Amino acid sequence: MNHKIGFNPLSRTTAHRRAMSRNMVTSLFRYERITTTKSKALEVRKAAEKLITRAKVDSVHNRREVAKFIQDEKILNKLFTEISPRMKERNGGYTRVLKMGFRAGDAADVVLLELVDYKLPTTEDEAPKAKKATKAPKAEKTPSKEAKEPKKTTTTRKSPAKKASAGKTTKAKTEKAAAETAESK
Repeated sequence: MNHKIGFNPLSRTTAHRRAMSRNMVTSLFRYERITTTKSKALEVRKAAEKLITRAKVDSVHNRREVAKFIQDEKILNKLFTEISPRMKERNGGYTRVLKMGFRAGDAADVVLLELVDYKLPTTEDEAPKAKKATKAPKAEKTPSKEAKEPKKTTTTRKSPAKKASAGKTTKAKTEKAAAETAESK
């Protein structure tokens, strides 16, 4: 009997399916949580679980076998040094699939594929980063009104005789604005 040996081709060519699977597994290990369709998640889950099982024993052979599937060296190193040690006590079932609902465009089942020991980022971790990020742009975005005034120029077309006199008036305006800013400081 040939039970449980098939797979879902996902209506893709072999090369496309293999590339998509590699990319999704790499993303799963990078972010430890990805959003995708149910059928893709179930196929990616098979490959991810086999790679984690392989990574539990850190040997040159296992690294080379996993490297055939994951080309990114940083992610490969993360799998062997961070993810697989967390899964040492587990005998399988390293990922979970959570249903999220249906996609708006085509009503496909959308799921969340994540590692079982995934921890949500806490607000304490995000708060210091957010404060640092918001302080710097505020200082840059608030120039004084006087600094903006000299940048204003007129864009109307003028005859050559008027251009010469217009240059003198704009010079006078910029000098006047510079003098005002110097006085205010």
